[in-house]
Amino acid sequence: MEHAPCISQIATLLADPKRSAMMWALMDGTARQAEELALLTGLSPSSASAHLGRLSSGGLLKVEARGRKRFFRLAAPEIRAAVEALASATLASTPRQIPEVFKRGVMPAKAPTAPASLMRARLCDDHLGGTLAADLYQRLVDAGWIEQYEQRVVVSLKGANELAGHGLFIQALAHRSARIACACPDWSERRPHLGGALGAALLQLFMQSGWLSLPSDSRALQVTALGQQELHRFAQQESLEMAL
Repeated sequence: MEHAPCISQIATLLADPKRSAMMWALMDGTARQAEELALLTGLSPSSASAHLGRLSSGGLLKVEARGRKRFFRLAAPEIRAAVEALASATLASTPRQIPEVFKRGVMPAKAPTAPASLMRARLCDDHLGGTLAADLYQRLVDAGWIEQYEQRVVVSLKGANELAGHGLFIQALAHRSARIACACPDWSERRPHLGGALGAALLQLFMQSGWLSLPSDSRALQVTALGQQELHRFAQQESLEMAL
């Protein structure tokens, strides 16, 4: 195993709670000063600088000089994906508890601290994640558009008809992927959001409609003024009754 990647150094860096908290604070792709990261993590400026130095020398962070100030950001998108994967792995490591959590809609433990913009709406692979996504999933279930059976998610006939009204056709989505819909564990909400081909199609619909936008060099999605109104009305029971 001469060429096997050595992950122990990265694991050691992320094992420290203060350093992992700094990484969470940078998950939205922004660059932050050492003083700000010190405040967010409850460290003294000197301690924060020492931790940031270790993260930078370990290749997890890069430093940007802006005048006399230094800003820190995640060194690469792969690092951001790896950190999020570790958060998701905390759910996957307890698979017996996940279905019950999803059914009851409760959080068994406090979610990790992350920037508010990332917690609200973000890219999760090719679909929407965060609070908006978890709320949407619940509305789709309540409205009868999707049905959940243990780990399996099925689009109902009612849902297929309603989605067709938005230009999303289930038969067409079936040609893109064998998995039309699935419950994707959301690491910040501890509730599921919608993944699969339908999840990706909904995100594309929301962005093309001007409800969401994605700034460059970030995974945090911004909700537009129009999106503030329309996203919360999507699949609402009141909207269904008006359409009948």
